[in-house]
Amino acid sequence: MSTDNSITPRLIEYMSGALDSELPPNVLVKTKHHILDTLSAMISGSVMHPGLLGKQFILQQGGTPEAQIIGSPHLTSAINAALANGMMAHSDETDDSNGSAGLHPGCATVPAALAMAEREDASGTDLIRSVALGYDIGSRTVRSLGREAMRARNHLPYSIGGTMAATAAAGSLARLDMEQYRPLLSYGAQQASGIMTYQRDVEHVEKAFIFGGMPCRNGVTAAQMVQNGFSGVHDTFIGDGNFLIAYADKPNKDELISELGSRYEVMLTNIKKYCTGFPIQSPAEGLLILKEKYGLKPDDISKIVVRLSKRDAHTVNDREMPDINLQYIFAVALIDGGISFEAAHSFERMSDPQIMALRSKITLIGDEALSNVDPMSQSIVEVTRPDGSTVQEHVVSFKGKAENPLTTEEVVAKATDLIEPIFGKSQTQELIDAINNLETVGKVRELRPLLSTNT
Repeated sequence: MSTDNSITPRLIEYMSGALDSELPPNVLVKTKHHILDTLSAMISGSVMHPGLLGKQFILQQGGTPEAQIIGSPHLTSAINAALANGMMAHSDETDDSNGSAGLHPGCATVPAALAMAEREDASGTDLIRSVALGYDIGSRTVRSLGREAMRARNHLPYSIGGTMAATAAAGSLARLDMEQYRPLLSYGAQQASGIMTYQRDVEHVEKAFIFGGMPCRNGVTAAQMVQNGFSGVHDTFIGDGNFLIAYADKPNKDELISELGSRYEVMLTNIKKYCTGFPIQSPAEGLLILKEKYGLKPDDISKIVVRLSKRDAHTVNDREMPDINLQYIFAVALIDGGISFEAAHSFERMSDPQIMALRSKITLIGDEALSNVDPMSQSIVEVTRPDGSTVQEHVVSFKGKAENPLTTEEVVAKATDLIEPIFGKSQTQELIDAINNLETVGKVRELRPLLSTNT
């Protein structure tokens, strides 16, 4: 079959060289931020319902002891570990997101890369570079297919792009030769799946699987199959019935290779400052700015009107889960003076009388004027006080967004809040120090004691 006009040669050239290519210093630092942020989500998720189910399921499977189930001393096969740890990484709404592409890359990439790095006895530098590659390929996959076009066809960008992210990361760590990347991409494409019913999952279990567990499992499976000699389609991106036209009416294949090596998608990925759903990040910052500026307390509030894009408003309007319920998070922020992980996940506090009273004063509006703005995810928070006076904050770019990134200190503060209740102060600090210096870690397996508990 002719490969004229195929993007595959350029794509596999980039992928096959990723582990031997030095990252720019700013990309290196940002990638470590996202590895730490995702590990934090995995550790906090290890004691949450979806993570516990993932762990329980995999412990029943047994498996060759190749990789660790995070938050436990147990080893299992890399494929099994990737599934369990991927579910932990998206057990709630703590993990990162690439808003411009439409992907949660961390939960789909880091667990797969970590499991494969353990299996292959890879270094910390290998892990970093494989993660950066996964972000590049996963996000470009969604860009090439078109996020909105995928959603319109009921295809889930998060799991489809996530599978290709995990496939790229795991494949690079398998140290495949260049021609083996052809079947690797085909086996990743064959497993890519997911439909848009995920918002009906009020317990977040299926969502944890399709955003994290499934893509991670798929990617590590693809890498190991090819590593073991599985042959496959020469070029999954061209010809009748190819991957791109299966998922989009008008795919842009050139997006898969656009600016490879100069535009790193990890630099375009957001880290959530607050442990809540992404659409709450912007208005939460607006509320806390107003609280600081005017000394607002619960008794100072007559009503609050919040404006978001229509989609964001629909996602977080008075939802069943506390961390994706804007009204609840606003009430907590006003009472507590901030938003902790513990508070953001307390179902009990959702029915507290003081919380309920404040929630009733908060109205969320999906505003057409904010639905097509640049940059995306802007918010307007207007507070009316008992005397009728109003104060307002329009948040254009909030802290943690790609163009307004968290500092290392801020990433560490978030990680500490998530990890310390589970691992304790000393182990938490050791782990954070190790990840901040990950390029000096000779073997990723050396991190196992720092990612373990006794149960």
